[in-house]
Amino acid sequence: MSEWHIGVIGGSGLAGGVGLENAQEIAVESPFGEPSSAVTTGTLAGVRVTFLPRHGIGHAIPPASVNFRANIDVLKRCGVTDVIALSAIGSLRADMAPGQMVVVNQFLDRTVSRPASFFGPGLVAHVSLADPVCPRLSEGLADAVAAEGAVVHRGGTYVAIEGPQFSTRAESLLYRKWGGDVIGMTAMPEARLAREAELPYALLGMVTDYDAWRTHEAGVEAGDVLAVMQANAALAGQVLRRFLASLPETRPASPIDRALDHAIMTAKAQRDPMLVAKLGAVAGRVLG
Repeated sequence: MSEWHIGVIGGSGLAGGVGLENAQEIAVESPFGEPSSAVTTGTLAGVRVTFLPRHGIGHAIPPASVNFRANIDVLKRCGVTDVIALSAIGSLRADMAPGQMVVVNQFLDRTVSRPASFFGPGLVAHVSLADPVCPRLSEGLADAVAAEGAVVHRGGTYVAIEGPQFSTRAESLLYRKWGGDVIGMTAMPEARLAREAELPYALLGMVTDYDAWRTHEAGVEAGDVLAVMQANAALAGQVLRRFLASLPETRPASPIDRALDHAIMTAKAQRDPMLVAKLGAVAGRVLG
């Protein structure tokens, strides 16, 4: 059996799962509250996969209400080694067209109301986020998309907005000036938390629309987003299967596996024991 255990977080249009074999649904508790749903664990292309729908069953959870901490904590408790996020994204560039895919490599975080760290008063930590995604996961996903004959963009800056409304035209034009390539509502703080949990993370975004910067066109409508996502759901599943089949049986170590090695700032005697206990899954390796 492969040493890899891939956590897959499914976004809009992918709550139905990714066709796992020998699937089993398991409710996993987290000290950070309720995750979006129970997880479904099974195998795909001979690799262990644990799937979690980001917005819950039936898309009942809006972006700002997703319990990102609980979701990442639960995946860590399930023993996943790496995380792949599948997301709907809007395009801020003419050459990133609806129906195409983008393997994101950077983020501009415009969210304002979401707990962005597992750590806090009584246990301070600072992880490096200069390069927020895992290059080997990202490269493998891009190769899998290309092998399926779809258009893939290798790299792109994702602007994470609070939502739930789509951007105004002025905002969309501003994000383009900032260097944003795509836009969405859920990658942050998801990517931040994955790094704190020492989980290599990659994001495969499926372009559904051109956001609002094309002033001669109508703005984004949720129905249009879902229609494109549902049309591409099968492709996403095929890409994931091909990616998993390409993984070597042995999982080489990643530097991200040890992201907390030098991140903890609080002296051991001053650490909040309750927070230390909550972080048993996320940071137990360095707190024990």
